Amino acid sequence: MYKNLREYIERLEREGELIRVAAPVSTRFEIAEITDRMVKSEGGGKALLFENTGTEFPVVTNMMGSKRRMAMALGVERLEEIGQRISALLGDALSPKATLWEKMKMLPLLSDVAKWFPQRVAGRGECQQVVWQGEDADLERLPLLTSWESDGGAFVTLPMVNTLDPDTGVPNMGMYRMQRFDKHTTGMHWHIHKTGARHYDGYKRLGKRMPVVVTLGGDPVYTFAATAPMPDNMDEYLLAGFLRRKPVKLVKALTCDIRIPSDCDFVIEGYVDPAEDKVLEGDFGDHTGFYSLKDYYPKFHITCITHRRDAIYPATVVGVPPQEDAYISEATEAIFLAPIRLAVQPEVRDLWMPVEGTSHNIAAVSIEQRYEGQAQKVAQSMWGAGQMMFNKYLLVASADENIRSYKTLGRLLRRIDTTRDIVRAEGILDVLDHATATCGFGGKMAFDLTKVSLDDKVEPIAEPRIAEPAGGVQLYMTSFVEEYGLLVLFADRERPVEVDVEKYLATNNIKGMKYVALFDYAAAGNMHPSDLLWLAAANTDPRRDVKLLAGGELLFDARSKHPGVGDNPKRFPNVVMSSVDTIRLVDSRWAEYGLGEIIESPSRRYRKLWLSNSAEW
Repeated sequence: MYKNLREYIERLEREGELIRVAAPVSTRFEIAEITDRMVKSEGGGKALLFENTGTEFPVVTNMMGSKRRMAMALGVERLEEIGQRISALLGDALSPKATLWEKMKMLPLLSDVAKWFPQRVAGRGECQQVVWQGEDADLERLPLLTSWESDGGAFVTLPMVNTLDPDTGVPNMGMYRMQRFDKHTTGMHWHIHKTGARHYDGYKRLGKRMPVVVTLGGDPVYTFAATAPMPDNMDEYLLAGFLRRKPVKLVKALTCDIRIPSDCDFVIEGYVDPAEDKVLEGDFGDHTGFYSLKDYYPKFHITCITHRRDAIYPATVVGVPPQEDAYISEATEAIFLAPIRLAVQPEVRDLWMPVEGTSHNIAAVSIEQRYEGQAQKVAQSMWGAGQMMFNKYLLVASADENIRSYKTLGRLLRRIDTTRDIVRAEGILDVLDHATATCGFGGKMAFDLTKVSLDDKVEPIAEPRIAEPAGGVQLYMTSFVEEYGLLVLFADRERPVEVDVEKYLATNNIKGMKYVALFDYAAAGNMHPSDLLWLAAANTDPRRDVKLLAGGELLFDARSKHPGVGDNPKRFPNVVMSSVDTIRLVDSRWAEYGLGEIIESPSRRYRKLWLSNSAEW
């Protein structure tokens, strides 16, 4: 694996996976807009190294933003190799041992596992070659990005936040964004479900300050490990050691007892005081494609900053998918499928989380089905397993179906009985889910596709040829009717609170549809099908917005929700996009960046989705 981040970047450059940008660029909006264009180009584009950021340090973005770069970051040719290693390891470790000789054969395996455990080393690491203390520990010297026009400020977007359980001393490394408030403080955006928040509650109960050490850079496997859905009280550096095939060397932070990788690029040390009032943090253009709105979070006080002499600042840009985090999620699927089979559902054969679901909203699983109700059992179990508890829509298919094909899933959905093959539930959702009126809790829906086959016959559906506006519906689209039984509707441009879809269908004598999806008028036109799927998953709470109509159609109301009306959330966010000024600036400077033929700004097609002139409607 890699000795440090610079070594990884050098490999990316040798392999034609990185472009250096020598032109001066601003960390305020400009880098994010360039990166957004690049990551949304074919195959994720290239990694970008911005060498002239107006600070002492270059910035690298999109370093894991493709299938190939993600595999390179984890030291493999294909991500499936890691899953195969885990499957073999678990199979060897947990298979029955009938004889003493079979048990003895496990000793080499145990020896290999021992080599992955993190090692504590004495002295300072490369990450501590340069030390800033006191007033010199100034966050404004670092090239933190302000990505989007309504962001509340500059953020650390790839922080590896290291904390200790106050009761057991067990370490945890998670990734929680950090908004810079001033030179010496940031927010600490850990959600209530996260381990960092649990540690914070523990220190608050004990009446103690909470030491926190944030690292950036180093071997890219550390960044992945910080995002991985590891069980609570399982050391993320053990996962990193397994992926590296060698242990992570940990040195002691300068101002507390927390241990950190010696080869990181930056270390930000400090504390959170649970006795201190939480502070307003945000807004932030998030990985959901919408702004996560202002809320109160703990304040992180910085006591010391250290870095390598040749440090490179790593950053990521999140927003409307696909972004770099989509490829990180893809690696998570490949790596954690084996543990899911072992610990949660042995019948699961594949797991896919489409990029349009932004990690949690949509998931598909295939299973070896042997008995009635097995799909329902899998759904309920998956919704109680680790970060799968955040899933909103789950599709369960038979093992012989290709769940990674939209066409296959759509044709299976066309054939189910919507009165029989749907499982509804309520449960935990991501705190960032903006569609639910109860933060972190809402509806869930599973589709049992195991009862149907692509060979099953379906009744033909007559597409509407001419349809008059009625019931608050203005436009329709029939692209998905014949194959999937899906009619797409668009509400009036005035954004009515109530829309009567049944009146529209009756007025135009539209019958036999399996599904109807209703969007804002602004979503018509140049939205891609993937954009519509993303909006449908993000803007709906299944318990409020998915209804079975009198004609048997299943309606998904994917419109923006009028804040505070009826059961709607009290606040509703805007879609994340660059400003017109930023788009024009990057257009005008494109030749200077040396990035080849100009890539059109993805934000152009999202501008008409804008609901107001701020982060929220």
